[in-house]
Amino acid sequence: QAHLVESGGGLVHTGGSLKLSCQVSESIFKFNQVDWYRQASGKQRELVASLAGGGMPTYADFVKGRFIISRDVVNNTVYLQMNSLEPEDTAVYYCHGFHVLMTHYWGQGTQVIVSS
Repeated sequence: QAHLVESGGGLVHTGGSLKLSCQVSESIFKFNQVDWYRQASGKQRELVASLAGGGMPTYADFVKGRFIISRDVVNNTVYLQMNSLEPEDTAVYYCHGFHVLMTHYWGQGTQVIVSS
């Protein structure tokens, strides 16, 4: 049973930056993919950024050029650097991992609030 724990959320002004961390309880290489999702109040959860096992990142159009997903394979951590934040980025951000054993794992989420 793997565990994913997010951290780094908080309150920031428009145009500010935050860096989220997702600590994975086992080797990142045991996951086919690790993603960041977000869910704003009253809205469906949506995919923000993905990092495939080979390290290739993909992004939702609404964060391209502003967010960067990366990983530290030594410390089994996946990051989401968020720049030029907008009030529309306010949401709970979740880390998701798709394990090689075909199991999906979710973290508990971290709240990001962007004030205007």
